[in-house]
Amino acid sequence: MDARDWDQKYAEKPLLWSAEPNRFVADEVSKLEPGTALDLACGEGRNAVWMAEQGWEVTGVDFSGVAINRARGMAVQRGVEVRFVDADLRQWEPRHPFDLVLIAYLHLPEPDRSRMMEKATSWVAPGGHLLLVGHDVATAGVSGPPDPEVLWDPETAARLAGDLEVLFAESRPRETDTGETALDTVMLARRPR
Repeated sequence: MDARDWDQKYAEKPLLWSAEPNRFVADEVSKLEPGTALDLACGEGRNAVWMAEQGWEVTGVDFSGVAINRARGMAVQRGVEVRFVDADLRQWEPRHPFDLVLIAYLHLPEPDRSRMMEKATSWVAPGGHLLLVGHDVATAGVSGPPDPEVLWDPETAARLAGDLEVLFAESRPRETDTGETALDTVMLARRPR
């Protein structure tokens, strides 16, 4: 899907996803000392806004202008500052590294996925972390994109972590809106100081 497709998808409902952060993001980020954070493919901003509420200085990037406008509105409504950028991650570059780079449900085909992970890992500051949460290929079709080629598994996530130290990469169960159980790949990696 391109930016226009996502704009159209976001325009279908007042809020496409929950206003609350992803539970795996909340679980893992709450264990880290707040600093600078980059939320890649931030969508409507639920994770970025929540991180800002926890004391993080957050930049959120997404290529859907509709989603970015909603994210900005959510930040204002909840009284936090987040720098939201309307840009395609395949071309965008940050000005500095971050203490946390978050990739939550970004599903790209190869070679875009490998290129994105290479860039994302390079944006992690010394002592910083990369947190990845994505639909797991083991439950393809239950939740998320139906194409298994764009889904995650712990081995692929760990392999694409590059020179970061992988603290864990695992599949975790998650109940869907329909009551089914899906798996998500969750990986936390760190750049040594």
